[in-house]
Amino acid sequence: MLDGDPLLTERLVANLIDNAVRHNIPGGCVTVTTGTGDGRATLTVANSGQVIPPAEVGALFAPFRRLHPRGPRSGGGHGLGLSIVRAIAAAHGAAITASAPPGGGLAVDVTFPAARTASPPAVPAAASSASSLSAG
Repeated sequence: MLDGDPLLTERLVANLIDNAVRHNIPGGCVTVTTGTGDGRATLTVANSGQVIPPAEVGALFAPFRRLHPRGPRSGGGHGLGLSIVRAIAAAHGAAITASAPPGGGLAVDVTFPAARTASPPAVPAAASSASSLSAG
């Protein structure tokens, strides 16, 4: 279970997948993995894109930041996708990490906090004592 805004979490997932597809290499792959552990929902989106210098990974989450300048044949985008992902993750209290494997690509992991469990509704004192009364 994940506490959060469904539209924002959908946007987070869509942005990660769009980014992975857009910045992949021809014939490459994109993997999406979900899971739960310790009550936390996890999501990983990874691709087999170009090699990213490790020092550049964190900067990719800055607004308008692109690893390579946009050329005339680029797939579009404005460099906002990962900054939006970071903002949505922060709004949900989620941890986000990214890594660039030496062979190329980017893997982004999002771990949402454990869902809050709803406490049982409080029973008013009058209602609880009324159940012990009998009609006489």
